[in-house]
Amino acid sequence: MLQKLQSKWKVSGGRLLLILITFALGGSLCGYAGRRLLLLSGMEKGFLWVILYVILITFLWPLCVLVISIPLGQFSFFKKYIRRLFLRITGQKTGAVKTQIAIFASGGGSNAGKIIEHFKDHSSVNIALVVCNKPGAGVIGIAEKNQIPVLVIEKEQFFRGNHYIDELVRYGINWIVLAGFLWKVPGQLIAAYPNRIINIHPALLPKYGGKGMYGHFVHEAVRAANETETGITIHYVDEQYDHGKMILQKKCAVDPDNDPIAIAKKVLALEHEYFAKTIEQVVNGE
Repeated sequence: MLQKLQSKWKVSGGRLLLILITFALGGSLCGYAGRRLLLLSGMEKGFLWVILYVILITFLWPLCVLVISIPLGQFSFFKKYIRRLFLRITGQKTGAVKTQIAIFASGGGSNAGKIIEHFKDHSSVNIALVVCNKPGAGVIGIAEKNQIPVLVIEKEQFFRGNHYIDELVRYGINWIVLAGFLWKVPGQLIAAYPNRIINIHPALLPKYGGKGMYGHFVHEAVRAANETETGITIHYVDEQYDHGKMILQKKCAVDPDNDPIAIAKKVLALEHEYFAKTIEQVVNGE
């Protein structure tokens, strides 16, 4: 039965346990709240008391479960679950519940713009939030132009505070995409989104990865080493720089007369061609 639920809800074993705990605690809180309210009314127990109790817990249950889901990090799941339940009860068509993605970016937003364009009016995926660590970065303008909320983050809270997990939960974020985001993702944020954070690196990892290897530094290193090819690596994010499980690599040739600028243009073309499509395949379980 647990395996069937895990397959149906498309969650890990650990997350399934948290969901079941949320159901149990939410139900207990709902029952307790219902009894307390009826005791305060002074009504004696009887048939009418039971009827009112059932009605009360029916309306209290969604609220109680949502409250419990927040500290357990399952708010996005229960928000969707309760919405589908409500639509089913009222006889409305549920339709597809869209996967909510947050794009983390630090610069001009070239890749972010392509991703936003790709998922505009998409049937199953929505770019719900752009997160940026640099006020005034170009990606903020791209987000505003597309009417996407922007969250500008500061270093202390990102690395030592709550890592903005509460804000991501509030937006119902299911996946995080790093599109030129230069800060290392803290472990607690990775734990909150296991195998749900995707990054793109402008080289063929494991070559030219690690701290300090980003942007033009990568292309200059490729040129200095006289590589004959380079490319992109799309991968999951773990606690180490440019280290998570690989999803996709695509290559391009490095000609002898290519300087770092020319190499960067070739790599950027690959990023624009493959990043958004790969995100779509991954989040849709393909």
